[in-house]
Amino acid sequence: MTPFTPRSALRRAAGSLAAAGLLAAASLVGAAAPAQAADTPVFTLGGPAETALHPYPENGRPKSSTVGISLNNPSEDEENGGFGGDFTLTFDLSGVAGVADVTFDGEANPDCTVTGTKAVCEDWGIWPGLQGAADLVVTAADGSESGDTGTITVTGQADGATFTPFTTRLTVGGPDLVMERLPFRTELTPGEKQQAPITFANRGTRDADGVLLTLRYSRGLDIPQRYSNCEYTVDDPEQPDFGSTTALCSVAGAFEAGATYTLATPLTLEATERAYYDTFLYRIQEDSAAQRASQRAGALFERGAGGVLKAVPVKKGAAARSTDLNPYDNQQDADFRTENTADFVAYGDQVAGPEGSTVKADIGFRNEGPAWIGHIRSGEDVATVDFTVPQGASVTSKPERCRAVTADGKYREDQTSPAPRYVCNTSMTVRDGSGLDLPFELRVDKAMVGASGEVTVRNTWLQNPKLPFDPKPANNTAFLVLNGEGGGADSGGTTGSDGGGSGEPSTPPTSAPDPEKSPSGTSGSSASTTSGGGSAGTGGGSGGLASTGSIALISSGTAAAALAAGLVLFTAARRRAARHA
Repeated sequence: MTPFTPRSALRRAAGSLAAAGLLAAASLVGAAAPAQAADTPVFTLGGPAETALHPYPENGRPKSSTVGISLNNPSEDEENGGFGGDFTLTFDLSGVAGVADVTFDGEANPDCTVTGTKAVCEDWGIWPGLQGAADLVVTAADGSESGDTGTITVTGQADGATFTPFTTRLTVGGPDLVMERLPFRTELTPGEKQQAPITFANRGTRDADGVLLTLRYSRGLDIPQRYSNCEYTVDDPEQPDFGSTTALCSVAGAFEAGATYTLATPLTLEATERAYYDTFLYRIQEDSAAQRASQRAGALFERGAGGVLKAVPVKKGAAARSTDLNPYDNQQDADFRTENTADFVAYGDQVAGPEGSTVKADIGFRNEGPAWIGHIRSGEDVATVDFTVPQGASVTSKPERCRAVTADGKYREDQTSPAPRYVCNTSMTVRDGSGLDLPFELRVDKAMVGASGEVTVRNTWLQNPKLPFDPKPANNTAFLVLNGEGGGADSGGTTGSDGGGSGEPSTPPTSAPDPEKSPSGTSGSSASTTSGGGSAGTGGGSGGLASTGSIALISSGTAAAALAAGLVLFTAARRRAARHA
């Protein structure tokens, strides 16, 4: 494992802020690095492309902004891909002389010093992935005027490594677009609709030349209108994410400083038949080709065919494009809870083989809907498949997401030798029409007629196994039958009373999801694992919608996921920015 100092640990925690600058604020990273020897790592410096500064005040202290500089180690080897050496970052401040004053956040950057028009930061250790490197605190210089602009260039140096440089621009003055929070009804029923009259203000020193309205709503919500000046994309159905739709709407016009605007026609926000826990994000930025490209993040968008979405003034105020003076108040979000259910149906298998042979069995469950289930805020796994191995057999191969536990479901240190029981967590989303498919291989140690093992989909809490959203607990259990007599059952999970199953195997449910309801990818490794002395499969919650933080995302490696991350990390970053306000 890559070692790191306490200072590096702080930097790692700050990595999401750097990512917010990269993904949510029209970011750029350094130019492509020159070819290097295979054993020479190349690290990329990055951050926001441009930052607007509040003009120097006539009285009082100037208001500061923060420029988060990031450092990316492209290695995907978490254990061995780190760089364990000293490195130095150098900041050329000569380009902002007379435009901005630059210092460093002393708490986050204790080893950074500014001398004249040069700043130097020293550190040790660069772990794989994106991390925060330094936080520059910038203010407009005394004597500067609105429109003054300049650049800061960052370079890096280390023995045995190469750094791509990065340049960021500082400009005095600019628009300050502020999104107003809407008073939504948040307790809904399927099919319920409400208006979303998006309203925003420009509280900056300059007009905004066009605005980019970004809308992102999770799988259970819909905005039926498809405007011709908006482009739309839906999350990749093969990725275990929220199945969200993102709309980027370019609204033309000069949006004056001091004025407030609202949509000429309010949007309609609908809770669909698959709604359960859902989130709606709405964001405003000045429009530009670079901003749209940053928000697309490489995802494929399709333009709407309806009318033109327009914004009209609500209140007029005082009257060159620039960047936003405070990008941390551009976005609002709302959480919704829809009164709905999801039927999780377990399925087992029936396999046979002589003593000493190895057999393959497919078990798991399907979400027969109508709701999709996503733990948006907490990021916890939705459910667990709990599998008891049939008597006379031992598991020789299991899915990566599954952990061996003791016969009573408790933590088991040994994860290599066969166990009597296995727990397999889902991801934090299970879409309607999807589920979890788990291929196991078992060795027949002793031929026994009709040996069976339970396959149960339950809550992640072993002590509280009931799925709070599932109205049909009887079909949460099925069976894997080994060397059974007869052909077994041909239906989905068990039926009857709430007291359990029939003792027969069940096959995967055959109902086909609606074409509009793309199945989720729940085949990736679960984010939750059990460690220490706790019980296996008990790390999750009951699916409650926590009211803290931003949407929790998992890494999919796709452009759509990067797009979502930009919006999410933006929310976290704006909270921290208040420290420097």
